[in-house]
Amino acid sequence: MRVVGIRFKKAGKVYYFDPGDLKFTVGQKVIVETARGVECGEVVLSTREVAPEEVVAPLKQVMRVATAEDLEQIKENKAKEKEAFKICLDKITSHGLPMKLVDVEYTFDRSKIIFYFTADGRVDFRELVRDLAAVFKTRIELRQIGVRDEAKLLGGLGPCGRICCCSTFLGDFQPVSIRMAKEQNLSLNPTKISGLCGRLMCCLKFEVPLEEKSDKVSEQSADSQAKEDELPAAETGKQ
Repeated sequence: MRVVGIRFKKAGKVYYFDPGDLKFTVGQKVIVETARGVECGEVVLSTREVAPEEVVAPLKQVMRVATAEDLEQIKENKAKEKEAFKICLDKITSHGLPMKLVDVEYTFDRSKIIFYFTADGRVDFRELVRDLAAVFKTRIELRQIGVRDEAKLLGGLGPCGRICCCSTFLGDFQPVSIRMAKEQNLSLNPTKISGLCGRLMCCLKFEVPLEEKSDKVSEQSADSQAKEDELPAAETGKQ
């Protein structure tokens, strides 16, 4: 099955689309239809053949390569997002809601505005949605996210001095446990092994496959050595 891999956000998930009769190269901007509406994404996996079981059917077809007008609209959307952020902040303050606005996103066709926020618990934002809909005259979605998603959206420098992995190349968050830090003989001081989000650093998982492979090789080497040590003794007994 021919597919093309498209990403809509930096370090976001890669989605497969039907390329049709067109051929795409990495880096191209394309217009596609998604569950959220018409969106502009970037090709990160060029046209290729994949096994049918790797695809979630039915695949939607790429509408077109992004034109100069499409790219100009994306710039306008970015400017509108900044304005929408300020307006939403004022509305949140006026309603006295216990929530922190993190980001605002316009869909490409401006059929919906998504406001991302964090909060300690559930927030009744129905009045806020009505106010925002009255201002922007379009569909409004308020999406509550976790602290890890907040760090992924905002980015920043980790304890290592590099930009956070989640905002540069990690498409999905993987489970991370304190056991991973113990197996690597790292300090269990929370301030040493926690990221900007306050959770265990994603990079603790990076070494796990190497540690497991190293342990397996060590075990095989030890078993092999034990067998070699037993061999002379057995031969001596026969004599």
